[in-house]
Parts: sequence; structure tokens; C-alpha cells
Amino acid sequence: MPMKTALTILALSYAVAAPTAENWPQWRGPSLNGASGERDLPARWSKTENITWKVALPALSGSTPIVWGDRILLSVAEGDDLYLWSVDRTRGVPNWKRRLGGGNVRMQKQNMSSPSPVTDGRHVWVMTGTGILKAFDLAGKELWVRDIQKDYGRFGLNWGYGSSPLLYGDALYVQVLHGMRTNDPSYLLRIDTTTGRTVWRVERPTQARFESPDSYTTPALLRYGTNTEIVITGGDVVTGHDPATGKELWRASGLNPDNDGSYRIVASPVVHGELVYVPSRERPMLALKAGGRGDVTRSHVMWSFGNGPDVPTPVTDGTYLYAVNDRGIMWCLDARTGREIYGRKRLRPGTYSGSPVIADGKIYVTNEDGLTSVAKAGPTFEILAENDFDDYTLSSPAISEGQIFIRTTHFLYCIGNWRPGTKG
Repeated sequence: MPMKTALTILALSYAVAAPTAENWPQWRGPSLNGASGERDLPARWSKTENITWKVALPALSGSTPIVWGDRILLSVAEGDDLYLWSVDRTRGVPNWKRRLGGGNVRMQKQNMSSPSPVTDGRHVWVMTGTGILKAFDLAGKELWVRDIQKDYGRFGLNWGYGSSPLLYGDALYVQVLHGMRTNDPSYLLRIDTTTGRTVWRVERPTQARFESPDSYTTPALLRYGTNTEIVITGGDVVTGHDPATGKELWRASGLNPDNDGSYRIVASPVVHGELVYVPSRERPMLALKAGGRGDVTRSHVMWSFGNGPDVPTPVTDGTYLYAVNDRGIMWCLDARTGREIYGRKRLRPGTYSGSPVIADGKIYVTNEDGLTSVAKAGPTFEILAENDFDDYTLSSPAISEGQIFIRTTHFLYCIGNWRPGTKG
């Protein structure tokens, strides 16, 4: 079997897997939407209780650790430099560290390590906020490097580049949606995973103004029937693109109904089945059904919700959609109708930037103070546990083979016992 065909099959096997997949290969996990099929996961821990190991880290990062087998891969900032680390899951120590480049700066909450890596189990690809995109094998050998800003112009986002690449088949999909600090057009790239070469680059026009063209989201993958589409949000609209050509297939507006010039989008689109959930800057959050072409604003928007999140990306199990806003207020909606099941339920007061994940009948939500609330999934709001690391935290939890991985400013924590080869 040719290598590229093998890689395509392997990538497809996790990119469209049911939530019982055990690895956490990219920011939003095995199903690309924050859901995991793991069972018997820890609900309680502290700095000393239920901790398998912890690894010291040099600085904060919004990047989420990714997990494949016995390796944890994470982007790391250290002073001016940016690195990719591989951490041994058994021993809790780094296997290797590879420098990605210099130029790290902090911009408000984030620095240039914010994009999360992605892996297919044989290779790992990592993007930096400075536009460096590198590929490695899992032994740490560098395979190729790109400088996206050198090739296509400087990024023009107000708060720095923070989007993670999407892996699908033999391609990485990289979005650059900007406009606050540049007149250059926004665009989407398809990059060959083996060579690093650009397969296509398509511009993505928008009428958004001032800061509103800026988007810090990550592309989503929509599959229905025999169709596969890349979903992009930003610039006041959501668009669907043909993976083979980049052609825009459909577009929906309505994410910025008052044409507010500061409506940059941070929370990413979420796909479950044939539904796409699209946050904006709290008002509104839209749900769209798949299958449209052209302007689908009137034809395919199923419902709109006026209390969506700003920074944390929502999560759904297909029955309920859970959204947490920056202030720790939580809503549960019927995923198909948008009907409010419960609303305005208070998590521990604080600022919430990490995105919730769902597994084992539980929703895990970590705030910036390092406190993870564990809420019961389902139609009744119930807090099962509150677990406090008391350390500044921006990234989202990752779940794999019985364990939970949480990254704070000073440590990467491994919580619970590893059950390799099991689904709980």
C-alpha cells in the first residue's frame, strides 16, 4: 500500500471516528468536537490526590496537549523561543524537545504557542503564532518546515494568531482570517502533509469591519451522506468549503446582526452529525443543518440562541448542547431545537477561557484560576466535584485511556490511571 494512501486511511479513521476512540489527536479530541467515549474517568483530584505525575512547564499557553498512545505532545513557549515537546506518558518526563523558532511575544492572554499540535499517530504537525508550520515524526525528526507569513504576508490579527490546523486525509487545513491590522485578504490553505507544499490557497472575502474580520477559531469537519466539507467561522459569517478545491460551497451570515466592529470570533464551530453549531461573540449562537449551497442564512439556520459563549467553544453529545460563557454561566440546550433545558447556572465565579469537554456522563470545565468543575451531563444541572490546581490556566482538558491531562502555567498534570488499549 502506498504511504500516502496508508496515511489517508489512518487519518480518516480518527478524524471521523465515533467518540469511543481512545487517543486525543488534536485540540477537540477524537471526534473533533470535544466529546470522548471514555468511561470510569476520575471526577476528583487535587495537587496531590489522584495525580499520576506532573511535568514542569516554563510558561503559560492556551495550547491543549494532544495524546497518542504513550506520548503527549504540546507546544511550549520559553522566553523568546517556541518548542514542541514530546512527553513520555509512562514516566512523565520529556522524550525530546524541538525548537520551532523564535519571536515569541505575549499578546493579552495568549503567546505564540497558542495553536495546538495535531497527530495521526506517526507524525505530528505544529503551527506557531509566528506562522512557522513544521512536521516531525514521533521520534522528533524534522520532516519539513513552512513560514506562512513569509509566503503570504504578515498576519493582521489584533491579538495574535491562535488557530490550530485541521488534519483530514493527506492534508492540513490552515486558516488565516484577519483584517484588524492588515488590508490583505483572509484565506484558507490546504497543505500536503507529506511534503509541506501548498495544494491550494483560496481567499475568503468578508464585509466585516475594524476588528470583526479577526478570527481565532479552528476549522471543523462536516460529514454527511457522501459529502465532506471544511467549516470556517470568522468575519461575521460561517462558510463551508470543498476539501479538494477550497471552493466556497455555502455561506451564512447573521453572526453580527448589529454590524459591531469589535465582533471578532474566538469560539470555534462544533459539528455533530449533520448539525453545525456556530458561536459568535455571545449573541447569537446559530445552529445550521448540512446540505445547503449558496447563501443558506434563511434556508438552513435551524435556530438561534442569544446567550452563547465568547471564548470557550461549546460541546455536545448530540442530545444536549452545553455552553459556558466567560463568566462561568452555563446553559444546556436541546441540540436539535435550541430549546433551553436549563440556563444561567453558576459555576464557581471566575474567568473561563478553556473549552468544556464531555465524557463518561460528565462535563469538565476548567477556569483561568485552574479550577476544574465536573458537572453531570444531562437535563439536570449538578456539580459533582470541584478540583483546584490554583494556577493560571488557559487550555482545555484532554482525555485518553482513563486519564485526564490538564495544562496550567507551571505544570502539565496527568490525572488517573492509564488503561492502555481499553475504552473504560
